[in-house]
Amino acid sequence: MSEAAIGVIGGSGLYELPGLTDVRWRRVRTPFGDPSDELCVGRMGRQQVVFLSRHGRGHRIRPTDLNYRANIWGLKSLGVEWVISISAVGSMKEEIRPLDLVIPDQFFDWTRRRVSSFFGDGIVGHVGMAEPVCPDLAAVLEKAARLTGATVHRGGTYICIEGPQFSTKAESRIYRSWGVDVIGMTNMPEVKLAREAELCYATVALATDYDVWHETHEAVSVEAVVRNLMQNVATAKEVLARAIPEIAPPRTCECPRLLANAIISNPKEIPLTTRRRLELIIGKYLPVERKGRRRA
Repeated sequence: MSEAAIGVIGGSGLYELPGLTDVRWRRVRTPFGDPSDELCVGRMGRQQVVFLSRHGRGHRIRPTDLNYRANIWGLKSLGVEWVISISAVGSMKEEIRPLDLVIPDQFFDWTRRRVSSFFGDGIVGHVGMAEPVCPDLAAVLEKAARLTGATVHRGGTYICIEGPQFSTKAESRIYRSWGVDVIGMTNMPEVKLAREAELCYATVALATDYDVWHETHEAVSVEAVVRNLMQNVATAKEVLARAIPEIAPPRTCECPRLLANAIISNPKEIPLTTRRRLELIIGKYLPVERKGRRRA
């Protein structure tokens, strides 16, 4: 796909994106296995959009088992340049109430068993993570979110835990003492991989509960989460409908050039098989030489 596309990763409760036209479902193969589901390619107005259900339709895949590399690779392979993550979260701050929206600008990775990089097998890259969120995309999402009438919090830290269990009270209190704002289970290593793939990434976090730290609110439960989630998902769909038409090239942020100085391996020492496998990501910096066909 030569046209720049906008990717939407739908989290819990968001398994399809209404309003798309010219819809096609694409089964994408990647060097890292299969994405969570087929990717839905369509148009929203003039914009090309690619939607992926993070947990698969029917919510079949737990956070630890998500193939994050295949998901990000699959989106990029279909021309995606911007990734909007829709994610259900618990609030770790009194002022972030259930049903509020948060657009975090920082992440804290507290996961334990997830592959968090495309690099390896003879190539080393160190992408910068000081500012993990694309400020331009976050600004578009904030504006769209405020137009829905929802309470929106711009900035803050999303702590990503392994799950699938919710926190104990002791864990929740410790996380609060670290100063985090919301808690979830899926945005890491998603954001790290999006950075390595030079994609613009930002999250619309949907607060469903106060985790388990709040003494006067009911402890987090699946019933409470689902009840608020359905209302939040309706708001998220409205945010996307407002935001997507405002996203267009060219990208003037630093995201398209994140790997320019990140790869430190000697190109001569990188195995050819690795260069070919990662060509989608590193090809513009380390092109693979291809022998021309012999004429008869």
